[in-house]
Amino acid sequence: MSELLLFNKPFHVLSQFTDDRSTGTPRRTLSDFVTRPGVYPAGRLDYDSEGLLLLTADGALQHRIAAPDNKMPKTYWVQVEGAITDDALRQLAHGVNLKDGPTRPAQAEALSEPDLWPRVPPVRYRASVPTSWLALTLTEGRNRQVRRMTAAVGFPTLRLVRFRIGPWALDGLQPGQWRAETVHLPGPSTAPRPRRSGGTPPTHSRRRRTTHR
Repeated sequence: MSELLLFNKPFHVLSQFTDDRSTGTPRRTLSDFVTRPGVYPAGRLDYDSEGLLLLTADGALQHRIAAPDNKMPKTYWVQVEGAITDDALRQLAHGVNLKDGPTRPAQAEALSEPDLWPRVPPVRYRASVPTSWLALTLTEGRNRQVRRMTAAVGFPTLRLVRFRIGPWALDGLQPGQWRAETVHLPGPSTAPRPRRSGGTPPTHSRRRRTTHR
């Protein structure tokens, strides 16, 4: 049995525990929110993206979630500039050509505007330009892939929220909140400790709560 933390990463928070940038205004990191010691992200989420980020201290579980070969599906809710068309959705589902090659087939469908928390700062509003939402499910994780895909079919991304990774979803978590779940991995765990990203998380006493912020 392994512990998995589900964290709703706010906009403009790094997916690591320290800010490696030595100049400029310090950026918020996971250490501003996550109080469980010894955990590390299973994958990443861009600084300017929001939503679900998973963390664990179990190397086998981290590998199962983050390894590209495992093709764990990830669902994103995407606000784009313009009214998304059926043709664009078909292109996204079939796969689009990016500079680093064609993308795998995906699931893409139009989405009614979801009931989300306000983003801070808000997306820039232009009365003359409509926006729309889509749900996009991928089984790969290239750098800034969702943004590049929607731009390739003519609909630049304005807001990007990851709602689901495999069987795990946000399910009511507000920005900055996290909750712990217990996960069963069949077979012995032979993987190394989780790969660290952005330094060592702070040490805190363990607190057993369902949801944290």
